[in-house]
Amino acid sequence: MIDGGFDRLVDQAWPAIHRVDVDGWVLRASGGVTKRANSVLPLGEQDDLRAAVERAEGFYADRGLPCAFSIGGGATPGLDAMLEARGYRTVDPTLVMTAGLPQGGARESGIEFAEAPSRAWLDTWWSVDGRSGADGLETAARILTGVPATYASFGREAVGRGVRQGEWFGIYSMAVLPRERRRGHGTRVLRALLSHARERREQGTQRAYLVVVESNTAARTLYERHGFTVTGRYHYRVR
Repeated sequence: MIDGGFDRLVDQAWPAIHRVDVDGWVLRASGGVTKRANSVLPLGEQDDLRAAVERAEGFYADRGLPCAFSIGGGATPGLDAMLEARGYRTVDPTLVMTAGLPQGGARESGIEFAEAPSRAWLDTWWSVDGRSGADGLETAARILTGVPATYASFGREAVGRGVRQGEWFGIYSMAVLPRERRRGHGTRVLRALLSHARERREQGTQRAYLVVVESNTAARTLYERHGFTVTGRYHYRVR
């Protein structure tokens, strides 16, 4: 995929509630819920890079949010070094991993699919991934449902979300309750989502991708067992 391709896929699959496009940069804000939806997606060249950064800083200051940039393969040349010089710290180095779809196999038992997240699905996911407390759950739900998606669940123990994007199927929000880990529930949800994607091949879906924080070795091991390999990287720069 060309530089910036995965940056755009992730942006589309996790749409910020408020977006402003400025000369190829997308300034995203969602009440501080998730860095992905509260950071600049800085793609393409800028005639005046310093002025572009200062505009972004003003945008987030007006909203009472820290200014953050998502620095991926398509990021504006020279931006990362400039942000470092301005005192921005590196946060959450993240891997983009891709895999082919499985050729066949039986459906995973006990998995339920839905076109919208139930309260139980949200509670399971947020209990694992929620970083802004109970008050952020409503905003998080608005982000999730900003695009059509498939929501998989194994009871209340494990959940995941899949987004069909042309030839790609993005896997997001994989979460297993801590007390239920090491029992294969995450594997069940992942396999079910991949099988669901395979069944959409006639609609053009060919491959799957996901993003995972580099330090999450347990999740990376799970994904590697299912054929995912590292294809790209990104990180955040936070003021």
